[in-house]
Amino acid sequence: MIYFVSDIHLGFYKRDQDKIIENSFLNFLDTIEKDCTTLILLGDIFDYWFEYKFTIPKYYYRTLAKLEHFVSKNINVIYIMGNHDFGHKTFFLEELGIKISKKDLNIELMEKKFFLTHGDDKLPKDYGYKILKKVLNNKTCQFLFSTIHPTLAIGIAKFCSKSSRKYRTDTTNVTDNKDDKLISFAEKIINQNYDFIVIGHTHKALHIDIQRADKSFGTYINLGSWLNAPHYAKFDGKKIELNAVK
Repeated sequence: MIYFVSDIHLGFYKRDQDKIIENSFLNFLDTIEKDCTTLILLGDIFDYWFEYKFTIPKYYYRTLAKLEHFVSKNINVIYIMGNHDFGHKTFFLEELGIKISKKDLNIELMEKKFFLTHGDDKLPKDYGYKILKKVLNNKTCQFLFSTIHPTLAIGIAKFCSKSSRKYRTDTTNVTDNKDDKLISFAEKIINQNYDFIVIGHTHKALHIDIQRADKSFGTYINLGSWLNAPHYAKFDGKKIELNAVK
């Protein structure tokens, strides 16, 4: 079984509330371990991740240990970088054995074509963010940020995260495409003969079948967010499902 999650945003809330989300995620990983062959993380697992030469954010050690445990059990873990966890360097690969993909993935899974992306640069006319993303990923800018003491840097990052957007999740309807700003992009990808496109970022859990020009169908999944209403997707080789975490 292949499982997909994104936008857990560990570290967004104060630690007591954040622990509740982390415990839910760890329980979820415990539940799927018995039949999971591949775990795909589509970004923003952490609300802030930036590696320094000798320092990483300290609160995530249980999650990191669980991901390393998955790797030790020969479970394939695929991690696509999000816009909040942009500061990945070498830690995940060297210590956990997990390669971080900084780009979208076009991948075949169980003989089906998947397009996997966090989705942060796919929103139409989001020119300001696309410029910001280039700045955040610029090596010189990242070097300058790395010279700030981690305590101050994490404080700045948390402030920016809370003020940059209002997190909201559709907690009731996961089939309605009303107001979904990524549907046009998903339609474009499905019409390139992909069977599935899986996205995160917008915090709106969504499952839509999209009809191609030739009348066949592909599927668009948005994984939503774990801040309010956690969801995950699973693929058994034939069909993909979007489910609420119980």
